[in-house]
Amino acid sequence: MSFLEDFQANIEALPNHLRRKYALLRDLDKSLQGVQTQNEQRCEKEIEDMLQRIKGGNVTPDSSLIKFSDEALDEQKHAIRIADEKVALASQAYDLVDAHIQQLDQYLKKFDEELRLERDNAAVAGAPTTTENTVKSGRSGEGKGGRKKTRLATAAAATPSGMDLDLPVDPNEPTYCFCNQVSYGEMVACDNPNCKIEWFHYGCVGLKEQPKGKWFCADCAGTQKKRRGK
Repeated sequence: MSFLEDFQANIEALPNHLRRKYALLRDLDKSLQGVQTQNEQRCEKEIEDMLQRIKGGNVTPDSSLIKFSDEALDEQKHAIRIADEKVALASQAYDLVDAHIQQLDQYLKKFDEELRLERDNAAVAGAPTTTENTVKSGRSGEGKGGRKKTRLATAAAATPSGMDLDLPVDPNEPTYCFCNQVSYGEMVACDNPNCKIEWFHYGCVGLKEQPKGKWFCADCAGTQKKRRGK
């Protein structure tokens, strides 16, 4: 079993483990509230009885007889034991989640090392390897007409199109599109070989998926219409 398969098998069981611990926590909390309520009522009654005995002159305020009953003290100790059990259960739940996070960190580190090794080997061999290398080269890859219609920029693939990036940008990195920003998300190339911009973010040109056939930006589309009109 690979590391990823082992992690997936463990993570699938995590919700059930947590659900059981949270159910126990709820039961303990309910029990603790019952014990506390019972103890508060008992202590209030015993305090009231003590005050009555003091007023009646049966005991003096500094008497050793002024104390809670053994039953009240036992209830308080029981409440403390339940609270300790709750803390222990919460700690177990935390440790369980933390163990899975550490396991995931190990997997990501291993995956990153394997990916870096793959890129290094590809650089030595002079051949593209991963999606990061093959797709990102859209601007300098195949020529007009034969190049890939779209590319997925790896700088921020999950960033919504048209959204300003807060990530630090390399001042030497080229900018594209009408928004004059660096590449991010999915991008489409204008089929006009003389297009000044060439690459555009999906969101900036109103696209949600790869266009079929030839596609021209707004500027080049206007130029094409003028040529047809002549």
